[in-house]
Amino acid sequence: MTVTDAGNTATTISVSGGERVIGGRPAGCPSSFCGCGAALRVFGHHVPELNLAANWLRFPRTSPAPGMVAARRGHVFVLEQPLGGDMWMAYDANSGGHATRMHARSLRGYTVVNPRG
Repeated sequence: MTVTDAGNTATTISVSGGERVIGGRPAGCPSSFCGCGAALRVFGHHVPELNLAANWLRFPRTSPAPGMVAARRGHVFVLEQPLGGDMWMAYDANSGGHATRMHARSLRGYTVVNPRG
C-alpha cells in the first residue's frame, strides 16, 4: 500500500499488530521529530517553533475531533478518527523506534488543542 503525505512523498506502509508504520523521520525534521511531523500533517509544511512539543500547548484548548492535536510536554500527535472512549486513531510521528505510525492512542495525559484556532 502507498500513501502520499502533505509533501507529496509516496511512502510504503507496513501493517503489523493493528498499526501502520508510515515511515521514519520526515526530511528536514530534527531527531526529536513528533512536533515537526505533526506540523507537516496539519499545515503541510515545516513550522520550526512547533518542533518543540510543548509549544503546541500554546494553541487554544478544544474537544477531541479529527484534525485536532493531542499535546503534552515531550510528545504530540494528530487526531484522525475516534475509536471510542478516549481512544483515537492517530498520526503519530516519532512514536517509537524513530517511526511515524497511524495507530490507536489514548488521550489520557494529553491536552487537546486546535492548531487552527
